[in-house]
Amino acid sequence: MDLGALSGIVGTEHVLTGDAARASELDWRERYAGKALAVVRPGCTEEVARVVRWCADRGIGIVPQGGNTGLCGGATPDMSGTQLILSLQRLDRIRAIDTDNDTLVAEAGCVLQAIQEAARNADRLFPLSLAAEGSCTIGGNLATNAGGTQVLRYGNARELVLGLEAVTASGEIMHGLKGLRKDNTGYDLRNLLIGSEGTLGVITAATLKLYPQPAAQRTTLLALQSIEDAVTVLAAARKGFGAALTGFELIAGSCLHGVVRCYPQQRIPFDGASAAMPWFALLELSDSESAGHAQERFETVLGALMASGHIADAAIAETVAQSRALWHLRESIPLSEKAFGKSVKHDISLPVSAIARFVKETNALLQQSFPGVEHVVFGHLGDGNLHYNVAAGTGRTEAELLAQQDRIFAIVLDSVARFDGSISAEHGIGQLKRGLLPRYKDPVAMALMRDIKRALDPLGIMNPGKLL
Repeated sequence: MDLGALSGIVGTEHVLTGDAARASELDWRERYAGKALAVVRPGCTEEVARVVRWCADRGIGIVPQGGNTGLCGGATPDMSGTQLILSLQRLDRIRAIDTDNDTLVAEAGCVLQAIQEAARNADRLFPLSLAAEGSCTIGGNLATNAGGTQVLRYGNARELVLGLEAVTASGEIMHGLKGLRKDNTGYDLRNLLIGSEGTLGVITAATLKLYPQPAAQRTTLLALQSIEDAVTVLAAARKGFGAALTGFELIAGSCLHGVVRCYPQQRIPFDGASAAMPWFALLELSDSESAGHAQERFETVLGALMASGHIADAAIAETVAQSRALWHLRESIPLSEKAFGKSVKHDISLPVSAIARFVKETNALLQQSFPGVEHVVFGHLGDGNLHYNVAAGTGRTEAELLAQQDRIFAIVLDSVARFDGSISAEHGIGQLKRGLLPRYKDPVAMALMRDIKRALDPLGIMNPGKLL
């Protein structure tokens, strides 16, 4: 196919084919590989619209791609060589910051960390925080309704957006960047696009909420005997800290030890029996008053929990560097897991009250069918989001594990359904869970989703083969 018209829109150097396109054709987990017609890198919203119109005129599928850090194959084309990867990485400007309105307007290709830094430079906080924040982009974060470590206080990506600019499947530009907290003028198109994984349109910019920087933070890593203790500690922290409770991460001991094996420069801040505890929790408090107030609340709540025996030990960060080191342990889990080999991943959500039973019962079911598999369990306990992954463990190869992926999915996700959970908490559906979604989602809801897809993308060109 003649791609000359695309070169005329974005410039010849921004139409990549062959070896130049190869990195964009492989997903971050290296589980999905495709072959693209081309990778096209527009530099502004109007160029995005013109590229989409070119594709619509020819019935060419469009695969939007940001930082390509997704975990469900949602930004990878199929092997047909007929789909175009639309890279948003050149749309990387911070267009505006309004500290009176506490908003920031960022283009879709802005790296999340750059947005955080721009907010910090304006003495504000943009609270979305992910392990991949140094490479993921805000467009992809919004397309998947990313969660992260501070959902407990600030909500998912959806709750951090006031307005969107987007390009429709027909190549029209929707101008919706108003920084309004109240706009009751019909259907919420913003929230329809957020979480749609690029299947309804292309997000090109967003108006994001900013918050005051906290006056003080306190971070601690807790050593725990059980998940039940973690749930008890979470309830006490909610009561004692209120809205100041920013993060509460549950981590299996095996995950932390895996990080240290992979990255010897990191260390678990415990010795002896405390270092061998089966579970840990990373807790963070962000106080709006003062360091003294934060410390007093911290000591009161944690002291009572240690006296009652629900906390076995606590490593409290005394400096910003120590706090970052604790978070670095947590954020290194996915990287160390990848370094040790592929696993069968599950990004699920459950009622917090059901998580302990879910882990115990599902672990037992997996061991019955696949003796020796390793359970890699960590996640955002505060909002019920668990990353429940299954590694090869002993007695089988990585390839043998992956060959059983469908059976493992069935065991884990059937268990999720029994506990009234969701099969996707923050990673999306992509192509990984596309075939599973109809089994676990209400059939009326599925029919409505298909109706919306047909209405907004009648040609079926927006990220074909993903989500639905």
